[in-house]
Amino acid sequence: MSTLLVPYYEHPSVRPAEWEAIVAAAPRLYGVVLNPASGPGDRPDAAFAEVAARLRAAGVRVLGYADTDYGRRATTDIVRDLTRHRDWYGTDGAFLDQVPSGPEQFEYYQRLAVAAWGVGYGTLALNHGTAPHPCYARIADVLVTFEGTWASYRALRPEPWPGGSDVRLCHLVYDVPPDADPEGLARARGAAVHCAVPGTGDHPWGTLPYTLHNPENTP
Repeated sequence: MSTLLVPYYEHPSVRPAEWEAIVAAAPRLYGVVLNPASGPGDRPDAAFAEVAARLRAAGVRVLGYADTDYGRRATTDIVRDLTRHRDWYGTDGAFLDQVPSGPEQFEYYQRLAVAAWGVGYGTLALNHGTAPHPCYARIADVLVTFEGTWASYRALRPEPWPGGSDVRLCHLVYDVPPDADPEGLARARGAAVHCAVPGTGDHPWGTLPYTLHNPENTP
C-alpha cells in the first residue's frame, strides 16, 4: 500500500545506501520530496537527476521542494524553482513548504497552484504543519496537517477534518522511538499518507523511517 511520503534531504553521493533503500521501497511510496539545495539549486545536480529518474521509472511520484516562507516569498521565485525542478529532475509534483494555515493568503497559493499545473505538475502537496482552513483542499492533492515530534503527536487531541474527502491528509513525525507504531496512529487519525523518522533537532529529515532500513519488519 502506497502510504509513505518521504522527505529525504541528503545528497545521494553522501548517503547512497539510504537512497537505494528508498528506491527499493517504491511499491510502498506515495511520493518522495526532492530537495537538492533548499529547492532545486542554481544548477542541475547529476546525482539527484539520476535518483529521480530511477524513482520515476519505478512509478514513484517525485515532488520538487519549494519554500514559500508563509506567503512572503515572491511567486516568480517559486515558479522558477518549480520550473527548474521539472526541467532538471523531471519532477511531476510540487511540495510547497512553510504554508500558513489561515485563509487570508489563499489567493497567493491559488496562483501558485495554477502555475504548478501550468508547468505540468499533477500533484500538489502543501505543508501547513497543522490543520489548515478547508479552502486549501480546493487546490491541493495532499495537505500536511501535522509536522512535529512523536511526543507532540501522541499528545495531540485528534480533530475530525472539516473538509471533503478528495484531499489526502499527511502527518510528518520526527523523534520517533524504534518501538513506536506511527503508521497505526496516523491511520487512526485519518492520515492517508505519512512519514515518521528517528531524526531530531533542526534537520530531522536527514533520516529515514525505520521500516525502509528494515523492510522485513514492515507489517
